[in-house]
Amino acid sequence: MDDRAKLAALQRHWDASDTSNFEVEHEIYLEDAVLDYPQSGERIRGRRNIQESRFVQPNKKRFTVRRIVGGGDLWITEFVLSYDGIPSYAVSIMEFRGGLVANETQYFGDRFDPAPSRAHLVERMGPITSS
Repeated sequence: MDDRAKLAALQRHWDASDTSNFEVEHEIYLEDAVLDYPQSGERIRGRRNIQESRFVQPNKKRFTVRRIVGGGDLWITEFVLSYDGIPSYAVSIMEFRGGLVANETQYFGDRFDPAPSRAHLVERMGPITSS
């Protein structure tokens, strides 16, 4: 699988994530894929367990991809994941093996106001909303 095909697979994955199409969303993973959430200390093994963990999540989720960068077997997606309309800024690092994702690590960060000490140096970006 070349880089264009991997990029297309990632775009399909995130589009399916945004519409809660759980079947298409998880086609990208190997059967023995591993998903890590370092901030909560969770590791989920296996495509079916990854899929179920997302299926049973009760909040309404929306995904807005800001950018996808990568090449070869390493790809990074920066996105906004909104749970019930509340945005969380996230990065997904996916490692491919044989054309499918073998490992994914997701990092999350909440929005915060700039420190007063640097307020005169910043340009406010405004809110990033999910569609």
